[in-house]
Parts: sequence; C-alpha cells; structure tokens
Amino acid sequence: MRRLLTEYIHSPERAAKIIRDGGLVAFPTETVFGIGVDATNGDAVAKLFEAKGRPSDNPLIVHLDDPAHWARAASDLPGVAEALLDAFCPGPLTVVLPKRPTISEQVTAGLTTVGIRIPDHPIAREILQLAAVPVAAPSANRSGRPSGTTWQSVSEDLDGRIDAIFKANSTTIGIESTVVDCSGSQPVLLRPGAITLEQLQKHAPQTKQLGTQDKRRMIVSGEQVNSPGILHPHYQPNAKVIMVDGLPPEISNDVLAVSAFCGIEGFDESHDFALCKIFESLESYAAGFYEFLREVDRQSVQRVFVQAAPDEGIGRALRDRQRRAAGG
Repeated sequence: MRRLLTEYIHSPERAAKIIRDGGLVAFPTETVFGIGVDATNGDAVAKLFEAKGRPSDNPLIVHLDDPAHWARAASDLPGVAEALLDAFCPGPLTVVLPKRPTISEQVTAGLTTVGIRIPDHPIAREILQLAAVPVAAPSANRSGRPSGTTWQSVSEDLDGRIDAIFKANSTTIGIESTVVDCSGSQPVLLRPGAITLEQLQKHAPQTKQLGTQDKRRMIVSGEQVNSPGILHPHYQPNAKVIMVDGLPPEISNDVLAVSAFCGIEGFDESHDFALCKIFESLESYAAGFYEFLREVDRQSVQRVFVQAAPDEGIGRALRDRQRRAAGG
C-alpha cells in the first residue's frame, strides 16, 4: 500500500474531520485503541482493511457516542439489547443487532447483523459526537498482533499506514469488549470481556455462552461469525507464547536467557528470565498483558511463559486472549 504521512494529534475536532473526510484515525477507548473510519463509506472501510491486513470475513464493530443513537447503525433494537445497553453503556459491551442498510457491507463482512458499542472514554465519545457518523473501529494494530493499548504501540504497527494517531494516555481495561449477539431468539455471549456472563444474566437471564465445541465447528466449517476475535489468529507476538498453570517448569539458564515470564503471583522477579513482570491484581494483568507481549518483541525474546489467568471476573476474558496468543 502507498505509505502515508501519519499525523500525531491531540485534537478531537481534527480526528473527527479526518473520519468525516474518509480517513483513518487511531484513538483511545477504555478497552484498547481503535482505528476509526466512517462505517457508511465503503472506500474508507476498504482502506482500513488494507492498513490492518485484516481478513475480509472478519466483521468490524461500529462505535456510537450515545446509546440513543443505535438507529444510526442498526435497524431494530430488541428488548433484551435495550436492557443490556441501559445496564452497561457507555462501557465495554458490544451488542449484535440487525444491520441498517447504510452501514457498508464490508463492515459486517456481508452479514445482515452489526455489532454496536458506546465506549466509556471521554476522548472517544467527543470524537464520535463531533464526527456525527457511525464509526467502525477495530483494534489499532496489524491483524493478528497484540492489540495496542498505548499510542506508542499503535505507532509501531501503523505509522505510515493510517492518517492520524491520537496521542493519549494508555487504556484502562486493556481487553476488548464483551460481545453479545442479540439478533436471535436468545442472547449469546460470543466474546468474553470485562462484563462477565454472570453480570449479563442479571439483566438478561436467558443469555448463554457460545460453547467451545460451537467455536471449533465454526472454525472447521469456515462458517462466518458475527463477532471479531473468534475465527482468525489474534493477539500473537513474534515470540512463542506458552501458557502455564502456576510457575513454569524447571528450565536451563540458556533457555531463561531468551525467555520471559508474566503472571500475578508466586514468582520472584529477580529470577534470571530475560524479562519478567508480576502484576499486582487480575485487573492490572489484563490492562498490561498486550503491552508486555509487545515489550517481549522489542527485546527480541524468543518465548514467553504466561501464567494462566483464573477463570473468574475479567480473568475469563484474559485467559481467552492468552489462549489465542498461544495459538489456541
């Protein structure tokens, strides 16, 4: 693709204008940085797929500034979706709804549904309000790489490939949004995130989770899924990722010298790993996981041992991302 002169900006007004004019802007949300593009502009959306190197069958999530504006992207709002939006938005929740015809078919990978989200980040909300168009915004990284949670990481992947990068502080949650399909007879949790299945069921008791066997069947059959982050490789650094329960096994000093470790408990950071990070909490582990994987690559570490997150709270979503980073 033709190399662009990427602007580094601090102005929401400038970001909104670039989006309205058909350009691509990386901006922060509370989950990860996203690349924003006008979701009604097919030519602009095509440039986004090229910039990311993203497979065309991987749908995008459309971001709006207010739950009341759902009709900018969707043609219908079922009662269960309305209940979930009322409970969790603005916030790290995406609901999948019937698509509005004005949304580019490239955004939805040709599907009749669209995922919408209202981010809970002041910069993102201001950009979306000023742009006044539905904004498709996948994670701001090259496809398959760990998502960008700092503007510097975004720059590593996308400088020269998009029009602008908003220079802002790192994101707070660090894990992509929870995705719930509300387009059918029963809501289905497609992708775990900071909002858990148990929290969803308090407001929509009939919500179920897409099972592991269902995911495997979809992958094998090539069936399209109306959520990103399921069928294709994601979150993978150049280093080999190895998930471990607890501490890694005994390994030689030669292996330690080209290996890294991250986790939340029971490990002495003075150990002879080339790089080691112990997080103080499950939340900080989730927030810093992608950036740690990127630091592993910056230091040319060959493998990283990742302590598996517990299957509780945001740990369930983090464990999903760890498994994907390890090639699962």
